[in-house]
Amino acid sequence: MGKGRMEAFSDGMIGIFITIMVLELKVPHGDDWSALRPLLPEFLTYVLSFIFLGIYWNNHHHMLHAADRVNGKVLWANLHLLFWLSLVPITTGWMGDHLAPLPTAVYGIDLFCAAIAYTILYRTLVAAQGEGSKLAVAVGKDAKGKFSLLCYAIAVPLAFLAPGISVGIYVLVALIWLAPDPRLERHLNPH
Repeated sequence: MGKGRMEAFSDGMIGIFITIMVLELKVPHGDDWSALRPLLPEFLTYVLSFIFLGIYWNNHHHMLHAADRVNGKVLWANLHLLFWLSLVPITTGWMGDHLAPLPTAVYGIDLFCAAIAYTILYRTLVAAQGEGSKLAVAVGKDAKGKFSLLCYAIAVPLAFLAPGISVGIYVLVALIWLAPDPRLERHLNPH
């Protein structure tokens, strides 16, 4: 079966998640720079989550570009990923309102589960293409994905001791993934 519907549906859903997040931002009360100060934690958390959703959208696009077909297992794996991404607006709002241990840990749990779901999606997609496919060759052993999972696994329990350090780890993972996955870029655009 073709992949166009799955890609369009995923694009729309990620767009909705970003829309929900921006609608949750509060309007400043006041007309000077000091009115922005109380909104800064919420805004910075929004920026981080916007970047994460952008990373998923970008890499999802590249991954599907390398695939020739999808099947029912891929569709369910994609819905699994979208489920965890759909929780990003909630976890973003909670951590933005309260940079405290539990909200910071729950934000990390959501990111960890989304990363696992993405791993399941690409493995399911590779299986649908075949082990010698462009996608299988491009992804390889996925050291970057495994490193990200390790970072989340460290950051979540660390949030109960030092939420700020956990947020720093989340930022580190975002920076690692900020550019589209170069493995896919190299194999899809060899020139």
